[in-house]
Amino acid sequence: MIIIDKAILHILDFLSGVTVYSDQPMELDDTVQSFLQKHLEKTLARTDAKPGTFADDSAFQTALAAYMAGETDFVAFSKDVAKRMENAYLHTDEPVSTDVIVIDAHVDERRTLLLLRCTNHTGYVHQVNQTAEGVENDIIHHYAILPGPGQRIDEFAVIDMETMELRLVSKKHAVDGDKRDVLPEMILECNLAPSQKDALKSLQDTTAKVAESYGHDAVTAAAAAKNYVAEHMEISDELDLKKAGEELFAGQPAMQADYNRAIEEQGFSEPVHMDQEQALKSVAKHKLKTDTGIELTIPTDYFDNTQFLEFNNCDDGTISITIKHVASIINRG
Repeated sequence: MIIIDKAILHILDFLSGVTVYSDQPMELDDTVQSFLQKHLEKTLARTDAKPGTFADDSAFQTALAAYMAGETDFVAFSKDVAKRMENAYLHTDEPVSTDVIVIDAHVDERRTLLLLRCTNHTGYVHQVNQTAEGVENDIIHHYAILPGPGQRIDEFAVIDMETMELRLVSKKHAVDGDKRDVLPEMILECNLAPSQKDALKSLQDTTAKVAESYGHDAVTAAAAAKNYVAEHMEISDELDLKKAGEELFAGQPAMQADYNRAIEEQGFSEPVHMDQEQALKSVAKHKLKTDTGIELTIPTDYFDNTQFLEFNNCDDGTISITIKHVASIINRG
């Protein structure tokens, strides 16, 4: 459950060079509540959010601690956050106009700070003009459209105010010609670990790549990696990529060594905490596309079950796929 206690919006209009800091929080009426609730639900469910920890000398964490201790009020703290973001993004090579939303909320009864960086989008809106001849309805180009409830927030941070643990999604921006993760590096000053999405992608891709390099079928290997996740997530909320490799390449020390080297280079030295329900959903199906344009979506637990599906290597070097025991076929359009 998400309960929004306070929320405030600050405008960083880099297009016109005007910034507008709010002197009071937003009134949490039905419109604002609906907009924020829908975005927060989508944001908190993101599997690409990376867990992080503040650096020992993080100025942001010091400011947050002062706010939590009551030394700074919500408006002043939120303005400090917005100014940190303004100073950081202003130094990017192509700053874009942004709305910053700072929210103090309770998520599942835990006090949580949420920072939403909403890039302004351009679009068309109607405008009603009163002229000497009467009403004239027109279409104008609008430069400050917020992301709709069905769209994703570009960058955000979710901070547990009790443990100071955080999760965030950020984008790299060019700063003096170099690509930098502005939000974690220049604003929050925190260190990031791989996300759940990163872990699943690395497991599947690395397993397939190592298998292929030793002459094994990459598609079958990737499906085996998904099966491992499906079985393991039934009993644990952590995914240890090293242990996964030990099982997937059991009895093949050379392949295990190559796999371990690859995942270590990608930063997976520790187990990754997973949302079990979301992880199971993400590996429930395996999608294939052939060079002839045929696409198949196969339940992962059917992939190596020859009662329903069979892959055969033909004499001419091609592959045939046999789908068995089909009682009916539904036309999807």
